[in-house]
Amino acid sequence: MIKIYGIKNCDTMQKAMKWLDAKKVAYVFHNYKESGIDKATLQLWLQHFPTNKLVNTQSATYRALTDADKAGISSKSKAIALMMKNTSIIKRPVWDFGDGNFFLGWDENELGKLV
Repeated sequence: MIKIYGIKNCDTMQKAMKWLDAKKVAYVFHNYKESGIDKATLQLWLQHFPTNKLVNTQSATYRALTDADKAGISSKSKAIALMMKNTSIIKRPVWDFGDGNFFLGWDENELGKLV
């Protein structure tokens, strides 16, 4: 079963869930704004995505960070701590298709090949 990670009131997340519902694809949604995100999950994602892609540098949350925090995303351990503290800076959605298959973001054409 697909697991998607994100924030419930994010427009992109809502689009993704509506798309899955329309295709009648079963999925589990993990709202990391409410449930948080653990270090092990972030470490796994960083095996599949570069830090500068997993951290949404276009978000308002990121722009509000201190320069020191922004500079810290080049370090995986600092980026993980920052994402655990400020889950809103994680790019969304993160798609977990199981068996080590992941996708980051929203691209209906690419996702159509995976679902």
